[in-house]
Amino acid sequence: MKFIVERDLLIDAVNWVARSLSSRPIQTALLGIKIEVSDGITLTGSDLETSTKAIIKADIQEKGTVLVPGRLLAEIARSLPAKPISFVLDGTRVLVTAGSAKFTLPTLPVNEYPQLPALPNTAGEIDSDTFATAVNQVAIAAGRDDSLPTLTGVHIEINKNTITLAATDRYRLAVKEISWTPKDSNLETQTLLRARTLSDAAKSLSASAKVTFALSPSESNEKLVGFISEEKTMTSRTLDGTFPPFRHLLPSEATAEATIEVAPLLDSVRRVALVTDKTVPLRLSFANNNLRLEAGAGDDAQATENIDINYKGEEINIAFNPTFLTDGLQAINSPFVHIAFTGDKKPAVLTGKSEPGGAINNNYKYLLMPMRYTS
Repeated sequence: MKFIVERDLLIDAVNWVARSLSSRPIQTALLGIKIEVSDGITLTGSDLETSTKAIIKADIQEKGTVLVPGRLLAEIARSLPAKPISFVLDGTRVLVTAGSAKFTLPTLPVNEYPQLPALPNTAGEIDSDTFATAVNQVAIAAGRDDSLPTLTGVHIEINKNTITLAATDRYRLAVKEISWTPKDSNLETQTLLRARTLSDAAKSLSASAKVTFALSPSESNEKLVGFISEEKTMTSRTLDGTFPPFRHLLPSEATAEATIEVAPLLDSVRRVALVTDKTVPLRLSFANNNLRLEAGAGDDAQATENIDINYKGEEINIAFNPTFLTDGLQAINSPFVHIAFTGDKKPAVLTGKSEPGGAINNNYKYLLMPMRYTS
């Protein structure tokens, strides 16, 4: 095996493939990145739950296949000078050279590398920017507690030409609807995928104009989701379990509504929250076109701030986790936020608006549970 590849191409491919490597794999071969040299260079990595592949162009002088330590290869690739990189298999070692920099990598038994699942059937395609934005907006609400695996996922519901993404950690809920182009115009299905896996796919595949979405048939024993761009692919097993019903949590009516410019509100939230942390609530009082933010009490540090808002409805005194509130304000991706209330002790729903008197953008909703506090 012998080839020469451009440094930037190699770094991009290795970083992508290394995402699916486990630090504690169930077999030693899974520590490696598999490099297959034929008409092109194919790099593969897997932890048996998620598998990633990248195809890159290179000056190929000898074909072959080798398995090298993945994380070490990623570190070496990033450290090499900006010059073409030469790979040569010499017995059980791989010689990596760029300019005057030279490394010798050990190899792993390539015959012990497991047979990875094939990509499932193509289901349709979606604009990569739309996909990435939607995933970023929803994944923030997914849980981090691996003892509740269902809540670490993003629920993906396909209804013909609409995909609905939803995630919750029990304290907040994010729901996003996007359009896509299905292969079968009558396709209706749903699946549950790890939020971090989905985030990796959305971030790394955004360089292509379109992302192809692939799904195992509902009757298949292997529940897989695949993402395909021009030169990269990812295949991941879905999460077991059922995502909790969520649509009934989103109220259809409100007893009070606020419209606030996002940038100054974010600034105020961050300033007032300096005297607290995510376990202590940020208190908000809405009345008479005014919002008062408060944090801290007693002998602790305290902060207050008032801002003008557009408000109608009953007076609302409510408290939120400041980090979760900040996440939601950033995720709506609009100049103005519309906050709908149904009471002091009930969840509020954040949506975006392009201008104060404009229409509400209902394709993204961020529901936030209130925190208890003592006045």
